[in-house]
Amino acid sequence: MSEIDLVEANLALKEIHKLEGHTDRVWSLAWNPATGDDGRPATLASCSGDKTARIWQQGPSGSWDCTAVLEDTHNRTVRSCAWSPCGKLLATASFDATTAIWQQVGLDFECVATLEGHENEVKSVAWNPSGTLLATCSRDKSVWIWEMQPGNEFECIAVLQGHTQDVKMVQWHPHLDVLVSVSYDNSIRVWIEDIDIDDWSSVQTLSKTSCGHSSTVWALSFSSGGDRMVTSSDDLTMKIWDTTKNPSEVSGNGNGSWFHLCTISGYHDRPIFSVNWSRNGIIASGAADDAICLFHEQNNDLVHGPSYRLLLKVKAHDMDVNSVQWNPKDPNILASASDDGSIKLWQLTGLP
Repeated sequence: MSEIDLVEANLALKEIHKLEGHTDRVWSLAWNPATGDDGRPATLASCSGDKTARIWQQGPSGSWDCTAVLEDTHNRTVRSCAWSPCGKLLATASFDATTAIWQQVGLDFECVATLEGHENEVKSVAWNPSGTLLATCSRDKSVWIWEMQPGNEFECIAVLQGHTQDVKMVQWHPHLDVLVSVSYDNSIRVWIEDIDIDDWSSVQTLSKTSCGHSSTVWALSFSSGGDRMVTSSDDLTMKIWDTTKNPSEVSGNGNGSWFHLCTISGYHDRPIFSVNWSRNGIIASGAADDAICLFHEQNNDLVHGPSYRLLLKVKAHDMDVNSVQWNPKDPNILASASDDGSIKLWQLTGLP
């Protein structure tokens, strides 16, 4: 047995905590990026079909407790949540067509802004790297970009049209103001600001004709360096995309920006709802088969290029896994959320 085989034989994803409190399915999770800074405790946000978001914190003894329930603002499912880069604001997106901005005041969280404009369900919300812009997307087929103003005011500066169906998720590049959206129309779109016309435009569309997905694209995640991204789909595959040049140099027509590198398939047998790339280069996926899979790049093949292999697969929940999120400060800790109403924290062990 080779050294790599020995390492993988010792790999394990161990459940270390189970967080319960939501009374409906848990849709999305977000680690506070300021976790661990200045002695701040590890903090995780969750949101649910029960119309609430919850804040979970790790205590000095290592146990996890719900320290706040964010309620009485949304009147339908809360589908997505995202912390601002500074960790001081939490955005929640809801099927009630609004996005709420929450700020901690003392021990409580207060809704300090409500963003309205989408025609129906808001499916995802994401902050840009500087925390000055917020992106939302909706079943109304549009993506909105909001600019944060003084006093927790938000102004919509762009409404992006291009998708022909429900937009499932938006995500910003980790270092640049490049936005990516994925949709029920099976496509992935890349958006940048055109300084010349002072507006945002789609510079690239990744579809089936460009080796893209053949069904709904549910999620995406960037590598820590931002030179690759992974997308997941109803077609039971994940696709790895690479960029041949710095995304900041994306040309007006998007030529040569992102290209299909490889496809990961054969590991989930139901739709893959969530993917997340750790800073250690491990991709986690969560799917409707109740399982979590972990993947890592194997050595480049001189002929076929790089590929990704399965490190392990675990049955994680009793129902669909809707979200998997690596802890940004401790890349061996993974959080998962499920239709079964629970959140689980996992520790990856056995890595060299």
